[in-house]
Amino acid sequence: MSRGSSYDRHLTIFSPEGRLYQIEYAFKAVKSCGYTTIGVCGTDGVAFVTQLKAPDKLIDPASCSHIYSISPSVGMLTTGFPADARSIAQKARQEAAEFRFKFGYEMPCDVLAKWLADNNQVYTQHAYMRVMAVETMLIGINDDDEDNKKPMLYKVDPAGYYAGYHASCAGTKEIECTNWLEKKMKAYLGESKKPLSMDQAVRLGISALQSVLSEDFKASQLEVGVISCESSTFRKLSEDEIDDHLVAISERD
Repeated sequence: MSRGSSYDRHLTIFSPEGRLYQIEYAFKAVKSCGYTTIGVCGTDGVAFVTQLKAPDKLIDPASCSHIYSISPSVGMLTTGFPADARSIAQKARQEAAEFRFKFGYEMPCDVLAKWLADNNQVYTQHAYMRVMAVETMLIGINDDDEDNKKPMLYKVDPAGYYAGYHASCAGTKEIECTNWLEKKMKAYLGESKKPLSMDQAVRLGISALQSVLSEDFKASQLEVGVISCESSTFRKLSEDEIDDHLVAISERD
């Protein structure tokens, strides 16, 4: 890195190698957040899972949630700086509400993902702005065809890139988790794919966290958000529901 030439001090100036160091630092900030998040898209629903832990023993973990309800049909999971995450969630809620008021129906998950990506990309163009140190996952249901609803999982990064995923992860153990998910998702992708129910998606996400972090979690240490094709409504699972999934995983193993 050419620190002597100060290419890493300016967001809008490319280094001779064609890199924008401040954006790379934002990705590093996300990876050093201290927790890992996972999203898995099933056949009849989609879920995301994350750790729920407080940075200090005196803080109530319930107030450190990384899951936000943006609209009745879209959920958001953030990875990175909590203050940046709350700002992004607030702006997303406002945009979703304005969309509902203007067009008369809820903002689709993919449209919101594009709006967030466009918003993040603007931060990379101006020297007086700071890139948000947050990676965002969005889940929702594509109900354009009432007879063939499809779950959606999108991820938006600090540079303004977004894409739809079958499964994705972010945070401290992103590389290890990606490798684990790639192996486990092979059976559910391709021509001879098996169906993946929403419950299986939840358990796959929890199993990924347990395997990658080498830790057995309690229900109070996890947060799970789901949305099914049947209801098309986003909700967070209660501790009892998460505990049921943990028992099912332990019995299966």
